[in-house]
Amino acid sequence: MKKIIFIVVAAATIFAGCDIERLPQSSVSAETIANDPMTYMEPLLNGAYAQMKLWSDAMHRCGEYAGDNIMIRGSSTDAFYEFISYARTPANSRLSTMWNYSYKAIAQTSNILKMIAEGQSAEIDSKLAECYFMRGISYFYLCRAFGRPYYQAVNASSPRNLGVPIVNGTPDDVFGALPDRSTVKDTYEQAIGDLKKSIALFGDYPDRGNSYASKYAAQALLSRIYLYMSGTYDSPNTEYAQLAIDYADEVINSDKFSLLPRADFMRYNTIDPDDNKESIYVVRRKSTEFSGYDHYYNFNGMYAVIGGMGWGEMYASAKYIALLDETGRNFYYSTSTRAVDKSKVVDARAAFIEPQYASSGDNNKGVFRFIKNVYNADGVQTNFNYEQLDTCRHEGALACRSMFVITRTAASVTPVVRDTTFIYHEMTAIDAEHGIYSVNYHEYVIDNKGTTADLTDDEVKFVRDQAISTGYIDQYVNLNRVYPMFYIVKCSREGEESHLHSPVITRLAEMYLNKAEASAKLGNYSAALTALNEVRTRSLPNAAYSSLDVGNAAERIDKERTLELAFQAERSYDVYRNGQSLTRKYPGPHLAMDEILPTDYRVTYFIPQAAIEAYPAGSTLSQNPTSN
Repeated sequence: MKKIIFIVVAAATIFAGCDIERLPQSSVSAETIANDPMTYMEPLLNGAYAQMKLWSDAMHRCGEYAGDNIMIRGSSTDAFYEFISYARTPANSRLSTMWNYSYKAIAQTSNILKMIAEGQSAEIDSKLAECYFMRGISYFYLCRAFGRPYYQAVNASSPRNLGVPIVNGTPDDVFGALPDRSTVKDTYEQAIGDLKKSIALFGDYPDRGNSYASKYAAQALLSRIYLYMSGTYDSPNTEYAQLAIDYADEVINSDKFSLLPRADFMRYNTIDPDDNKESIYVVRRKSTEFSGYDHYYNFNGMYAVIGGMGWGEMYASAKYIALLDETGRNFYYSTSTRAVDKSKVVDARAAFIEPQYASSGDNNKGVFRFIKNVYNADGVQTNFNYEQLDTCRHEGALACRSMFVITRTAASVTPVVRDTTFIYHEMTAIDAEHGIYSVNYHEYVIDNKGTTADLTDDEVKFVRDQAISTGYIDQYVNLNRVYPMFYIVKCSREGEESHLHSPVITRLAEMYLNKAEASAKLGNYSAALTALNEVRTRSLPNAAYSSLDVGNAAERIDKERTLELAFQAERSYDVYRNGQSLTRKYPGPHLAMDEILPTDYRVTYFIPQAAIEAYPAGSTLSQNPTSN
């Protein structure tokens, strides 16, 4: 007689490969479950949702850390640093976590579907529909992490066309042979088939809210999947682009969801998911499920320290902040709160970024903050870094001043505007009302071993002009190592509770963005403009785009998608699926001068080595290429 475990399905152990028994200790017969589905369906479903909660942490890190919305204060020994550095290895524990919990959810839901027959009642069918949804989303997220972008894979030869193994449920022989990876195309078809089946089984049965699978969640995910299949702007697949629009419209026209008003959107992260009219599907997490340590070891604990909880070692990237500031400066210091003044935010999406201003002590002062280039001893640029220099008046002009820098770099002598300790850099107003200035920043070195008071002009040597930099007069932002801390709070403060967060998988704003991109790929720029401005004007009420055309659509849609979906694990996949390169020319320990092409082997993650080693004798689980 076949048996099934309630929480961890036996089939998943084949993929996990370590410290999990192949046969369950706590089990119940499949016949008993089939004869009394209403008693057992709910705990079995809860077990599947539990896998999704555990899955969501690694899922987020894989999608967000490989993009350009974040930076980290320094290198780390944690396995997630490979996602940031693109130092890909198969022996990565974080990848194993995503792989294992994905297949546990697949196994759990598949076994339920095998045991319980359809058509017994609308309620039972709706719960089976939830199983199909969870299985479909698991296959899709696995394939986008471990398989090539769809447009590259469908016509590619093995191994660049490989998705992931399709194993639906516990095999009859758990010690027998297992299939190798299916193609990307077949994996997508599996996910699509599951989601369409989910919609059919849901029918018109009332959904259980956005913390559970629903037909709307399935439609929203199908819109995204077809968008992933719609090719690039230069070479679109119009059939799939139209399907992305069709499924987005199903959600938009359902009247089930609505874009939050601007003021409410600016506190999106704090709203209980059950009360959020914009969220379509979230992986619900509750405070009762957490201990204090969870606030450190889930991904959102890296983004901020709130209420004494969290590491606060990853910040919004300078590239993302610059994108926010294109329509106007967002971050100002409030003397009353000694924090960012959110009443002055221009782009509502800036409400989720909080600079950590120095509120007391020697650093409680006004500075000019800008980004400079970093060069090696040979004069080759290797990175970028922030400067926060004291502002002052020098010879009647507004200036910022820097201390001498000691280095061995040789350079020619040039006259220096200085006193015994400082070099002065004159600032030019761009928008004085909002504290925006430019500076032609110079670097100097000291070639003697004396004190600065003993220096002659011949001993203070000019190294190079920096490119003219634009920055802000602002309050000093505290540093972690050498980087100002721009906390990300979009993934924290749910219910105003420290780092509590229910990861958002789909929400209505994405449906408009999907429709905008797919419409542009069809050449329907009028429809694309309307959909795009639905999202943009919510955050920027007076800044609607006046037109979209073949020359600007890709750039504008990509910009809004970046701003809107930041910190939801979408960015890196969005870059590569559209045939774009990733550049991260901003401060951080990453390789800032690298350009990662969409065809680079590092765009996909390696199959976890633990999964390969767990495959039974006689079976093969193929690895991704290790070079271009």
